[in-house]
Amino acid sequence: MIRLMIALAVVVLTAAPAAEAGKRVRMLSVATKPCASSCSTKAVHHAVPTSLEAPDIVDTAVKAGSFKTLVAAVKAAGLVETLKGKGPFTVFAPTDEAFAKLPEGTVESLLKPENKDKLVAILTYHVVAGKVKAADVVKLTEAKTVQGKSVKIQVTDAGVKVDDAKVVKTDIECANGVIHVIDSVILP
Repeated sequence: MIRLMIALAVVVLTAAPAAEAGKRVRMLSVATKPCASSCSTKAVHHAVPTSLEAPDIVDTAVKAGSFKTLVAAVKAAGLVETLKGKGPFTVFAPTDEAFAKLPEGTVESLLKPENKDKLVAILTYHVVAGKVKAADVVKLTEAKTVQGKSVKIQVTDAGVKVDDAKVVKTDIECANGVIHVIDSVILP
């Protein structure tokens, strides 16, 4: 019994930092495991985390590794806290290769503090309020962005386009929305 109480205390202490950081932790999938040392009972129940909530949009983009330019732009625009917020948001996320298609020097220029307003306008043009999954996107002809203007959505036999960008991957689940990967940067 004492070992069970110690095991539960360890689980609570382990889960506390995640809970303090605003993460939800679902706990207590009780597993029965034979006791390795001398116990008065034949089995000890150990609390095992069953799942953690998905990371937010920013953390998902960082973890993917193919959105370094997008993440740098989000930081330069001061939008990190917004995109880590409650949401939900739908982000049409250009890859690093998509940013590389822009004329030389464009990204560097946009990342300068004096161009922050322009950068914010471009980035928020990639964001739609709400969680719009791929099955819903294909039913639309346009979607109003957080920037204020609408993106055109075209569904063809070749796939889905948002303005002139091709959607190359869909429905990347995040705690506060969904990411659809696009192959070009779209401009308002």
